[in-house]
Amino acid sequence: MIRKSLFFGLLIVLGISLYLNPNFKTISAGVAILLFGMIMLEEGFRVFTKGPLQNILKNATNKLYKSITAGALVTGLIQSSSLVSVITISFISAGLISLGGGLGLIFGANIGTTATAWLVAGFGLKIKIAALAMPMLVFGVVFSFQKKPSLKGIGNVLAGLGFFFLGIHYMKEGFDVFKEYIDLSQYAVSGFLGVLIYTGLGIIITTILQSSSATLALILTALAAGQIEYENALALAIGANVGTTITAILGALGSNSAGKRLAVAHFIFNIITGLVAIVFIFPLARLVNNFSEILYIASTNYTLKLALFHTIFNVIGVVLMIPFIKRLERFLMRFFKDKRDKEISEPKYLNPAVLKFPGTVISALLNESKYLFKNSVFEIVAHALNIHRADIISDKKLKKVIKKSNIDLKTNVDDLYYSKVKIIYGEIIKYASTAQGTLSLNDRQTKAITDIKIANRKMVEIIKDVRELNKNITMVLNLENKYLQNEYDSYRKKITKVLRVIYLFRTEDNAGKYALQLKQLKKEAKINIRQSNKSIDRLIRKNLITAEMASSLFNDYANVNDMIEKLIDVAELLYGKKDSLLEEPSENENTTK
Repeated sequence: MIRKSLFFGLLIVLGISLYLNPNFKTISAGVAILLFGMIMLEEGFRVFTKGPLQNILKNATNKLYKSITAGALVTGLIQSSSLVSVITISFISAGLISLGGGLGLIFGANIGTTATAWLVAGFGLKIKIAALAMPMLVFGVVFSFQKKPSLKGIGNVLAGLGFFFLGIHYMKEGFDVFKEYIDLSQYAVSGFLGVLIYTGLGIIITTILQSSSATLALILTALAAGQIEYENALALAIGANVGTTITAILGALGSNSAGKRLAVAHFIFNIITGLVAIVFIFPLARLVNNFSEILYIASTNYTLKLALFHTIFNVIGVVLMIPFIKRLERFLMRFFKDKRDKEISEPKYLNPAVLKFPGTVISALLNESKYLFKNSVFEIVAHALNIHRADIISDKKLKKVIKKSNIDLKTNVDDLYYSKVKIIYGEIIKYASTAQGTLSLNDRQTKAITDIKIANRKMVEIIKDVRELNKNITMVLNLENKYLQNEYDSYRKKITKVLRVIYLFRTEDNAGKYALQLKQLKKEAKINIRQSNKSIDRLIRKNLITAEMASSLFNDYANVNDMIEKLIDVAELLYGKKDSLLEEPSENENTTK
């Protein structure tokens, strides 16, 4: 609702401005063309550098200095902090990186956005930029119509740069024409009052344009045309930095908790950086003058000095925030608590943000499935056998565990399925199917998602199987037939042994040892399914059990071996090695859409 109001408000203001002053249209057209160029640049880099970009960002978050550096370099290269933010939110949502690593990327991205100011001040305003923009547009449009993804990406990047430079050209031309009718510099306000007024103006402009980079380009072109004073331009740059947090907050209103946490972190960072820059604006301006001498920037080259000022106060902001990142992380985790962290019945890793990229959705699906198995399916099976999980994962002898576990735990398998499994299972299947239907996946990624779907289907089948077994185990507790009890104890022991080996397989370092044990147990289960249970045959011949008991035993014998096979299948599908899931499909590799 807020964003719609802002949008319609912008249209009204723009219409009135164009009506009252037709000369303003050149500047407006320049801003519009520049914004369109930035959108095309983002789309181009989204296609062109998706796989490597994701891997760089994912692998650069184990150390804070690496995540800040990666965020700055990548944002400076692709000129899109929003794309870096989208990937960061997706990775945090999927559990691929920590919130602290994500904060480092976002803080680094703030430094990276200063590259736009350097590009405009050092290049865009120094040469006849329109002459360079036209060839870029021509070749960009030609390439963008190609079917090959890499060529299409190159085309979008070239066209984006062309529109970006053309926008600067029109903005510069517009201000040159505009000053013939009105000199905005006459409205300059000096001192701290001017700092506050122009900072507020920078916030308003950035909120309207929804881009701090576009605001900076506008400030630099106005400064180059002499329409604003250097001192006021510094305040406008501070306002642009603060204003971009408004767009981040608005964008995060309907986002998941990861998006909200990052948006608030971005807001806190920019507010603190802005306040420091406002309070120390005049000392910082003197610092810029000192650095300008060292870098051989002329004292009257105010556009380059503004770019330097923008970089310095953003770097200072990051330096100030580094000691507090851990505290900020804890605050955000406490403040934005997720319902799914409280209830197993809600997905923990699945949310719309993970559907942006194949790697993040596969990782989220895998983590969600593992969580479901570890916290729900494992518990339901154990309690249906009247055995506590703590005994299964202990080093107690299985014979003693079975012997002492002779109390009915009164497990309602159906209730547990509906409260702990059904919703999550449905979401996993929905997200898996959506990913297969909307994302370009290579063969490995398609197989990985298919395996995850199979594993989840088998988990549901296991719960249905153990429900029937639980009924007979409960019934046997009320019968005084030790022979029947011994048979069901042997069933419970078999399943418990499998659960224990699966636990060791997924938690111990020497997983290969337990993988071999699981293969052997699965082989035995397959053989047992095809063969008759000799001990049941003997009990029947000796009339130690009734025909009805024998029928239940035979059914559950097949049921138990089938369950064992499915449990091991699930363990192998979920905890087996998954390679190259984050790789994007190459142009020569088969993909599904």
